[in-house]
Amino acid sequence: MDARPAPDGAADQLPAGPAVFAGRRTELAALRAAAARPAEGRSPVLVLAGRPGSGRTTLAVRFARDVAADYPDGVLFARLSAPDGGRAAPGQVARRLLEQLGAPVDAMLLPGAGEEGRDDPACVRLRAALAGRRVLLLLDDVKDAGQLWPLLADEPGCLVVATTAGPLTGIEDIDPCILGGLEQPTAVGLLGELVGGNRISCDPVGGADLAEACASRPAALRLMAGWLRANPKSAVTDAARELVRVTGTVGGAAKAGAVKAGAVKAGAVKAAAVKAAAVKGGAVNGGAVNGGAAGPGGLNGAAAGNPAGPAAGGGTPGTKDAGPAGGAAVNRRHADGVPVGGTPVGVTPAGSPPPGAGPADGKPVAGAPGTRPAAGRAGKGRRGKAGAGRPAAAAGPGLRTPPVAPATGPATAPGAGPAAAPTAGPAPGDTGDRPRVTLPPGAAEPVPVPDNDPLIGAFTLLYGTLPPAQARMLRTLTLAPAQIADLRTASALVGCPAPEAAAALAALAGHELLGEEPPAADGTPRYRVPGRLHPRLVQLREAVDRPTETELARARLLERLVRLVDSARALLDPAGGPAPEPLPGPLRLRSAVQARQWLLGERDLLLGAVADAIGQGDLDGSAGRLVTALLRALPLTGAAAPADLHQLHGLVLRVAERHAAPRRAAAALLNLADLHVAAGHWEQAAERFRAALEAAREAADEPACARALEGAAGCHRALGDAVRAADAYGRALALRQTLGDQPAEARLLARVAEAHVAQRRFEEAEREYRASLAVLRRLGDEQGRAAVTAAVQRLREQVDGGW
Repeated sequence: MDARPAPDGAADQLPAGPAVFAGRRTELAALRAAAARPAEGRSPVLVLAGRPGSGRTTLAVRFARDVAADYPDGVLFARLSAPDGGRAAPGQVARRLLEQLGAPVDAMLLPGAGEEGRDDPACVRLRAALAGRRVLLLLDDVKDAGQLWPLLADEPGCLVVATTAGPLTGIEDIDPCILGGLEQPTAVGLLGELVGGNRISCDPVGGADLAEACASRPAALRLMAGWLRANPKSAVTDAARELVRVTGTVGGAAKAGAVKAGAVKAGAVKAAAVKAAAVKGGAVNGGAVNGGAAGPGGLNGAAAGNPAGPAAGGGTPGTKDAGPAGGAAVNRRHADGVPVGGTPVGVTPAGSPPPGAGPADGKPVAGAPGTRPAAGRAGKGRRGKAGAGRPAAAAGPGLRTPPVAPATGPATAPGAGPAAAPTAGPAPGDTGDRPRVTLPPGAAEPVPVPDNDPLIGAFTLLYGTLPPAQARMLRTLTLAPAQIADLRTASALVGCPAPEAAAALAALAGHELLGEEPPAADGTPRYRVPGRLHPRLVQLREAVDRPTETELARARLLERLVRLVDSARALLDPAGGPAPEPLPGPLRLRSAVQARQWLLGERDLLLGAVADAIGQGDLDGSAGRLVTALLRALPLTGAAAPADLHQLHGLVLRVAERHAAPRRAAAALLNLADLHVAAGHWEQAAERFRAALEAAREAADEPACARALEGAAGCHRALGDAVRAADAYGRALALRQTLGDQPAEARLLARVAEAHVAQRRFEEAEREYRASLAVLRRLGDEQGRAAVTAAVQRLREQVDGGW
C-alpha cells in the first residue's frame, strides 16, 4: 500500500487520485524503463490501455508524480474526452495546455483558422512552445490517434503518457502497457486497507473469493469495499456471494430485455424455451445446470450464463453447497423503486459480451487478456462461498498483451453452451432513430461495460445501499457540465441547501462513487462522475426521474450559473452596473481576486453548460442569459481567450438561426468577423461579413448592413483587392449618409480615398479626402482633421515625386 502525498510544484496540474494505491510495481517499472530509453525525433509516447475500471488513470497519475522531478519545465494534464463520451478537439486541448505552460493564447489561435488536426494553429503553437523543454504531458482517456498525433512535438526531451480504452493505431513506436487485474494478494490487501479493521484479515478465504469475484480490478474492489463499510454486519463471504449473484442477475435481465425487445431471433427464443423445459424437468449436461435454476420469476428471473461457469447464487448446482437460484427475485427495494442488488426498475441493460470473453461453450480462453487461471477452484463448492459460478479473476500485469476486440453480438450456434447476454434493445427514452456517429479515421468505438461485468455488479450493490437523497444526487450529477460539480452546482441541480449538497458529495466520494477533482479557486471541493459509471447512471436517471424533474434541474443549474457569473462581474467591475441579488453565504465569491480565479478556473465548465443547453434546444432563454453574462464578465479577467469568445458568439448564432432571428444572427456574425479580423484571418472574416450582410438585409437593419459592408471592404483591402474595397466602402458610405451618421461618413470618405490611392487614382482620392475634411470641420473634430490633412500632404508628395 502506498498513501504518499503528492509532491508540490510541477505536478500540481494532476488530479488527486485515490488516497490508497496498491500494486502495479511491474507496470511502474516497465514505464520507468521505457521513459529512460534514449529518444530521437518526436516526443516518446507511453500508452496505458485498459478496460473501464482497470485503474489506468490512477496508474498514469502515480507514474507522473514519481517522475515529475525529471521534467522541471512542468507536468501538464488534459482530458481528451468527457464521461458522456464527448471527444475534445486537438486544438481545444492544445489551447488549454498552452495556458498551463504560461504561453500566450492570442487571437491567432482561433478555431477554424487553419486545417484540422496537426495543422491547427493551436497545435502548431503548442509544438513550438515545447521545443527545447522537458515537459511531461499526461493525456487522459484518448479516444483515437487523431486526437494524439497533432499534440506530439518534435522534442525528444518531452514525454507523453496517454491512457486509452482501446488500441491507438496509426502512431509508430508505441508499445502499450495493457492493464489486467491486480495480483490476488495485492487485491486482498487493497480490500483490507479500504474496508478497515480486521474483517478481511480474519477471513482471508472470503477476501480471496471477493477479489476473484471482482476480477481483481481496482474499481470493482473499491466499490465492494464501500458496500462492506455500508453493511458492517455482513461477512466478507456475503459480499462475494452477493456480487456473483448480482452479476448473473444483471446479465440475465439484459438477456430477458433483449428477448422482450425482439432482439433475439425466434429460433433462439424457441431454443431457450426448450432449454428452460429441460431445466425444469431435470438436469442439463449430465446434472450440472449451466444457467442456474429457473426460479419462480420465469424468464425475468433466470440468470444469464457466465463465461466462467454457472452464475447462480453460490456453489455448484446440484451439490449441498448450491446457493439460491440465480433467478430468484430480490424482495428488498430501494426507496427509489430500484431493487437492492438487482436491475433498476424500468431499465433494460444493454448487455454485451465483455472484451476477452471466452467461446460459446462458456470456457475462458487460456492466456486471454483479462483472465487468470483458476485451476483447482472451478467446480469446488465451499461452505458459504461462491463456487464454479465465480467469474475468473483478471490477469496480473500484462505488458504487450494484444487487446481482444469486444464482441458485437451473440455468435453462438443453437444448442451451444451458455453465451454472454445478447445486446439489449434501445435504452429508455431512445427511439432507435438516432443517427450513427461517424468516427474520424483511426477512431475506435468506445469500450462498453457489459452488464455482467463485476464493476456493474459492484455498483448495483453499492447503489442499493445509498439513502434516497444521495442516490438522486448521484443520478442528477450526470447533468452537470463535464460531469464535474461542487456544492454550488450540485445544490442547484438537486434543489437543496448548499450544506446538504456538500455533505452528500463528500459521502458519495467516500463510497468511491465520485472522483475528487482539484478544488475551485476558493478551495471549494469539486467532484467528477467517473466515466465507467456514467452510462449506468444515465439509465437510472431516465428510468427513475421524470423528464420534467430533469428539465427543472437543468434550468436551476443555468440560472445558478448566471447569478454566479453576474456576481463575479460585479466584483471585478463595481461601477459596471447594478449589483445582482447576493447569493446565499456558502455560494458567494468574496473578492475580485477570487472572482477572477473562479471565472478562469470554471471557464470550460461554463462554456460546456452553455453548449449543452443550446445543443438540447429547450432552454434557450436561460442559455442566452448565461452567454450574455459570460460575454460581459470574461473580458474583465484580462485573460479572455479569443477562442472562448468565438465559441460564445457561435452559440448565439446557432440559437438565432434556430429561431429565425436574422437581426441577432447578423450581430453574432459581425462579432465573429471582428475576432477573425483581430487575428488577421482575412478570408474567414470576409466570409462572416458577407453572411452578416445577408442577415442584416433580411432584418432590414441598415446600420448592420453598413457595418458589414465596411468590414468586408477592409478585408478586400487587406487581401490586395482595391477595386472591391472601393466598391464596398462606397456602398457603406451611401448607407451612412442616408442614416445621417456624420462621424462614420467622414471615416468612410477617407477609406474610399485610400482605396483610390491604391488604384493610382490620385485625383479621385484627393477629392474624397477634401470631402472628409469638410465633414470633420462641421463636427469640430480637430484630431480627425489633422490626420486627414497629413494624408493629403503625403498624397501630394507622392504625386510630385512621380509615384
